[in-house]
Amino acid sequence: MKITNLECFIVPPRWCFLKIETDEGIVGWGEPVVEGRASTVKEAVTELADFLIGKDPLRIEDHWNVLYRGGFYRGGPILMSAIAGIDQALWDIKGKYYNAPVYQLLGGACRDSIRVYSWIGGDRPSDVGKAAKEVVDAGFTAVKMNGTEELQYVDSYKKIDQAIARIAAVREAVGEYVGIGIDFHGRVHKPMAKILAKELEPYRPMFIEEPVLPENNEALKEVARNTNIPIATGERMYSRWDFKRLLNDGYVDIIQPDLSHAGGITECKKIASMAEAYDVALAPHCPLGPIALASSLQIDATAHNAFIQEQSLGIHYNQGNDLLDYITDPSVFTYKDGHVKIPEGPGLGITINEEKVRKMAGVGHNWKNPLWRHRDGTVAEW
Repeated sequence: MKITNLECFIVPPRWCFLKIETDEGIVGWGEPVVEGRASTVKEAVTELADFLIGKDPLRIEDHWNVLYRGGFYRGGPILMSAIAGIDQALWDIKGKYYNAPVYQLLGGACRDSIRVYSWIGGDRPSDVGKAAKEVVDAGFTAVKMNGTEELQYVDSYKKIDQAIARIAAVREAVGEYVGIGIDFHGRVHKPMAKILAKELEPYRPMFIEEPVLPENNEALKEVARNTNIPIATGERMYSRWDFKRLLNDGYVDIIQPDLSHAGGITECKKIASMAEAYDVALAPHCPLGPIALASSLQIDATAHNAFIQEQSLGIHYNQGNDLLDYITDPSVFTYKDGHVKIPEGPGLGITINEEKVRKMAGVGHNWKNPLWRHRDGTVAEW
């Protein structure tokens, strides 16, 4: 079996899908994308295709090393996201070739389902308490919200109080034991992160996420000294080498690699195993489409330290085009009692509606994240 073609589709709301074809008629799908840089990642996939055409798609480990090590410059969000989507598609092909879900080829499942959480907003004034209650009433046992709006390096306690009030409203609305993930989104700098983390303790969050930017991960030491809340990070880290120092430093409790950013299934399985050796939990980042979610669930199935999975169904980014719209059997992502079952079909366990993909690729997108500025005109972290 040989790889014959790679084709990318930029589809709304903000995704890029990849189809890899073979001479035996087996195709695989991947999701190579950086939110806001979809076209750039698509071009990176086109460049990497030269290494793959005419090759055996089953030699995934070798292909991964060629794509990563075959260039003198390596790593970073664009290259690793391109590799991630290719890797997902190759695993999809391999699973279909052997008529088995990917998790079976990774050693088999250690769980049948995994807990999921739902997004409720939170960074701008809104009725997050009501939104959280609606999500819990729909069966979820955990929610995630943005913790704050933009903050200067040193900002006012008024903004801290406003953030705490929103989180308090969520806790009051959902009760004592629903999990609340609070995403600082890297928009909080170290001086304010220490204050906010300590103030949040009475509300017993499930975790605080990206309390500082990943390029400032050394500051997690001070944040950890100021709170007993579990600290999560990793969505903007792209390889096992990026995670190595983070894990060795010992200040993170939950890692969140993204299956469409951190080298795909091959790499994230290794990252998950590294984290397990440090007694660190896994919660893959996934505010993306159905292929990224299916790939994440294959890793969740085999990773003992996976405890919860992000998913984007109904998220505000997806207005008009949601992840179920692109698959032929939406029941594969049925959520029950706050959990989703691991897909059991061959490959990634989903069937892409190619007709829908091609139609929506004609629409495309040019999604960009918002650009925020502080009152003094300086650019704020989004």
